[in-house]
Order: sequence, then structure tokens, then C-alpha cells
Amino acid sequence: MANPKKRKTHSGTRKGRSHLALKKVTLNKCPKCGHALKPHMACAFCGSYRGKAVLKIKTKKTTKKK
Repeated sequence: MANPKKRKTHSGTRKGRSHLALKKVTLNKCPKCGHALKPHMACAFCGSYRGKAVLKIKTKKTTKKK
């Protein structure tokens, strides 16, 4: 295993970690319902992907309060 000859400076350490920064999440609109979703993912709200229904979405039951 190779070992470093000299100690890495603070700025050198920070420059080496520059590619570890978080990136913004890109969001697209669902063409069917308009909700925001990640690219290449099926819409969790309406269950469509590229204009076709691919998921069966369960509807929530609403209970009446007495």
C-alpha cells in the first residue's frame, strides 16, 4: 500500500473534496397530471410513464367524522 510522503494541506484537502458537493435535483412535470417528478421515473400520483399508465394507484378512503 502506498503512503503519502507529506501531510496534505487544509486547502488541498478541501480541493480534493470539491466533487463531493451535493447537486440540485432536477425535476420535470408529469405530462398527464402536472406533478413534479424525477426524470425517467413513473409518476407516483397518477401512475403514468411517458404518457402510458404503468402503475395502479390506490385511492385513499375518506371517513366521515360524526
